[in-house]
Amino acid sequence: MTDLQTHAAEIAEQFSDHLDVSEAEVEERLSNLVNEYKVPVDEARRSVVNSYLDEAGLDREELGSGSAEEMLVGDIAQDEQWVDLTVTVVDLWDPRSESISQVGLLGDESGTIKFVAFKTSELEKLEEGASYKLSNVVTDEYEGTYSVKLNRTTTITEIDEEIEVGDDSETVEGALVDVQSGSGLIKRCPEEDCTRVLQNGRCSEHGSVDGEFDLRIKAVLDDGIDVQEVIFDQETTEALTGITLEEAKDMAMDALDTTVVADEMQGKILGRYYRVTGPRFRRYVLADSFERLDRPTDTEDVLIKARSI
Repeated sequence: MTDLQTHAAEIAEQFSDHLDVSEAEVEERLSNLVNEYKVPVDEARRSVVNSYLDEAGLDREELGSGSAEEMLVGDIAQDEQWVDLTVTVVDLWDPRSESISQVGLLGDESGTIKFVAFKTSELEKLEEGASYKLSNVVTDEYEGTYSVKLNRTTTITEIDEEIEVGDDSETVEGALVDVQSGSGLIKRCPEEDCTRVLQNGRCSEHGSVDGEFDLRIKAVLDDGIDVQEVIFDQETTEALTGITLEEAKDMAMDALDTTVVADEMQGKILGRYYRVTGPRFRRYVLADSFERLDRPTDTEDVLIKARSI
């Protein structure tokens, strides 16, 4: 079977109990998007599935899982795939939305992956450090990074087993020679499980929305041989710059300009040396932790290089 035929067969099977839809019809819709409008296959599949969900009046969680596949988290490489995982809860975070019940990191021998559970799913809470067999979780993808969502069909079974969690992080160091566009005080889409950064008040998926403020730094480290792009999230940005989210919002309000935040942050960190540890995402290292490195001086040649980038 071709790739489109495989996707069409899976989609038709998913909706077989809800709609009178044939594999040929689904394949035609996929083909139109992929071949006529040059939409990537994964996005075309998501679009077709969403249209059938609307037609059937279903929420995604009501669709059912089909046949879930036992996988390692490090092997997840497909969006909207139903999988079974045997994992340890590595870390739990404070949810950013009232609709989220739990969010954090799951891990197995292959590495770690973010998970989200929504309050509407009414699932039992996972405990940090405990191990579980999770059946029927669905994968999600955003800009090449995969996560999993627990849903109403997910079954949670705690197991008495110690699971060794693989380390998928790496460490880079160098002089911080550039703070890129999109750093400082930003706004993200407030929709469930969407973290897209707004451009001119618009989310690329959800359109015009009232965004939620966040902090981020996209930086470049130079070790004298190679350069490495690094992203600091709100927590690490606050620690790196000493500027909290509330302080950043006050600065922007006073100046009636959000760019003053990035300018202030740049003045505090540009030209200094850091060691950063975290997982890799495409060309970026996502900073889980960092430390300032002692160097004889924050030399003039580093600042000249920074200004030239």
